[in-house]
Amino acid sequence: MSKKHNEQGQHDRRRRGKIGRLIAIALIVFAVMVAGAGLGFVTASIHTMPSLKGEIRPAASSQVFDSNGKLIATIHSVENRLPVSINKIPKDLQNAFIAAEDARFYQHIGIDPRGILRAIWANITDRGVSEGGSTITQQLAKNALLSQERTLKRKIQEAVLALQIERQYSKTEILEMYLNQIYFGQGAYGVQAAAQVYFGKNVENLSLAECAMLAGIPKSPNYYSPANNFKAAKERQLTVLNQMVKYGYIDEATEEKAKKEEIKLASPSAKDRPTASYFVDYVVQQLIDKYGADAVYKDGLKIYTSLDLDMQQAAERAMAQLPTAYTDKNGIKQPQGALVAIDPHTGYIKAMVGGRGNDQFNRAIMAERQPGSAFKPFVYLAALENGFTAASIIDDSPISFGNWSPVNYDGKFHGPVSLRTALEQSLNVVAVKLAHQVGVDKPLYYAQQMGISTLVLHGNPNDRNLAMALGGLTRGVTPLEIASAYGVLANRGIRVEPVAIIKVVDRNGKVLEQHTHREKIVINERTAYLLTDMLRGVITHGTGTRANIGRPAAGKTGTTSDYKDAWFVGYTPDLVAAVWLGYDNDGYLEGITGGSIPASIWRTFMSSALAKYPVRDFVTPQGIVVATISTKDGLLVTDPNNKESRKEIFIEGTQPTQPSQATNKPNNHDNKDEKDKKSDEQADNKTGDKALPPPPARQDKPVTAPTTPATPPPPKPEPKKGGP
Repeated sequence: MSKKHNEQGQHDRRRRGKIGRLIAIALIVFAVMVAGAGLGFVTASIHTMPSLKGEIRPAASSQVFDSNGKLIATIHSVENRLPVSINKIPKDLQNAFIAAEDARFYQHIGIDPRGILRAIWANITDRGVSEGGSTITQQLAKNALLSQERTLKRKIQEAVLALQIERQYSKTEILEMYLNQIYFGQGAYGVQAAAQVYFGKNVENLSLAECAMLAGIPKSPNYYSPANNFKAAKERQLTVLNQMVKYGYIDEATEEKAKKEEIKLASPSAKDRPTASYFVDYVVQQLIDKYGADAVYKDGLKIYTSLDLDMQQAAERAMAQLPTAYTDKNGIKQPQGALVAIDPHTGYIKAMVGGRGNDQFNRAIMAERQPGSAFKPFVYLAALENGFTAASIIDDSPISFGNWSPVNYDGKFHGPVSLRTALEQSLNVVAVKLAHQVGVDKPLYYAQQMGISTLVLHGNPNDRNLAMALGGLTRGVTPLEIASAYGVLANRGIRVEPVAIIKVVDRNGKVLEQHTHREKIVINERTAYLLTDMLRGVITHGTGTRANIGRPAAGKTGTTSDYKDAWFVGYTPDLVAAVWLGYDNDGYLEGITGGSIPASIWRTFMSSALAKYPVRDFVTPQGIVVATISTKDGLLVTDPNNKESRKEIFIEGTQPTQPSQATNKPNNHDNKDEKDKKSDEQADNKTGDKALPPPPARQDKPVTAPTTPATPPPPKPEPKKGGP
């Protein structure tokens, strides 16, 4: 029995051994399979993760600066981010982040085994991925290159990328990229944008208390945002300060002082108020056309513009004078308005208000409106360049061209008047007669050369008719272009293109473009001075007296006969500005003329904008002479006791030499009127299809010959009357 029992025991042991070996083999096979699967998963995770090539550069917002280097606006599409170098980030802020997020940042190789073990334990006990234990390097990898999903695959990719980042970059570079990458809530990415959003200052100016508060936000940007939950943000700040003491970055006395510091948040109303929004849109569109949207919104360009922020604010204050009749269905107040100011010597756009509201329609550059009498200076310029003088007499009397009979704004006729008086009082009939005598092409030619690009010279209808003398144009003009055109007069006959962008620099400091100043002489400087002197009278005792700023200035009112548009365009030796008022769609200004609200807005703006400029007069060029002339016929007066005489300026060689006999003759302008009428009608019937050649300029300086207008159809005067 004993022998059988032993044999049975040996059999059982052999059997259990076989089973054990089978189990072991099975376990080994299973382990290999699991390891293989795990290795395959890890390998697949690594192969599908983003590659780390070149720099980890977050998208950066572009910045727009004014001509004095003041920040106007930050341009971003989705992310408001302004990267800064590590040497501009306070050491307190760097240390606060390390203490709060990754105390062993300078010791680990991208992943921290202690943090991983802590995270594994937390994940096991919570049965899910509830705690990350990520290092700053891992957070950088996740934020810059990976999605925010909480999966094992993403954690593996994060760890591998962190190791690669540590091999490719220094700790300082990693910290800089991280601080420029992380999200702080309120649309702010990176420490610079966060400092501006929360505290209204640049990051280098943050205090320790502010640094600690910022460092506490990324743990939960919505919850710890001081704008949303200041109490929670303050509690988190105290935790960060405690961590800084724990790791030796500050002592307890410094901690206590920082805890007691009052935190002043930036005012949301000041932060959200758009400044020069129409101008910024104008600049952005130019840059997008040139460099593409990604460059503008993501490449962190620094855009230096012509704008003067002080002048811009003065313009916005002045435009607050606009009346409000109603608010349209789009929430835009009506009537609307625009103001644009330009340095006539450089072409720099110093201020631009494209309307009032949040719409994208920039009326300063896009609204083509009838200029009314603001177009008359081009007619007078053509006359002065073709033998007329400021003292020339034109009979302000009834005249007809076909079925059109121009009338003055006041409905009256004033008899023989000088060109100076006619321009000061904005007499329509005189302007039309002048245009008829010099030819319709010449005023259009000068308008073109001075910067008006909206003239229609071909097809039907077109602007080659006498109605244009009163601003009755096919398309109209924009405030920017008419301001620029008047700037030629302020700049002594020299045309300079309007400029908004002076310089563009990329995020690495490379200059992408730099404005080059270009000039073109388009009219004689003596003629420009003479016309300027005539336009000064508009402000001192003409239709634009409400624009008087108490210093040398010239300008012109403009009102359409249907009261849809009202203008004032004027200039000093240093600044030219155009103001327009009107409804976007159908609407009438009900008696508002260019000499009323637009002139007042112009005066308000110019008085403030020119406060930092010394008062100076327009420079008198050589070749200007003074003569005493009769107010009756514009001829020479030698009798100092003649009460019907005044001083007048002339271009040398055009002053009268014949003595005036006007005081000895009866006023027979009525008979003369009939002769003028017949003569004008005969001349009108001879108007042909061929465009007149450009008039020769007096050769004070070399003049660049411009292109002559193309030949359009014959004139068809269907006017819109110009008002003062």
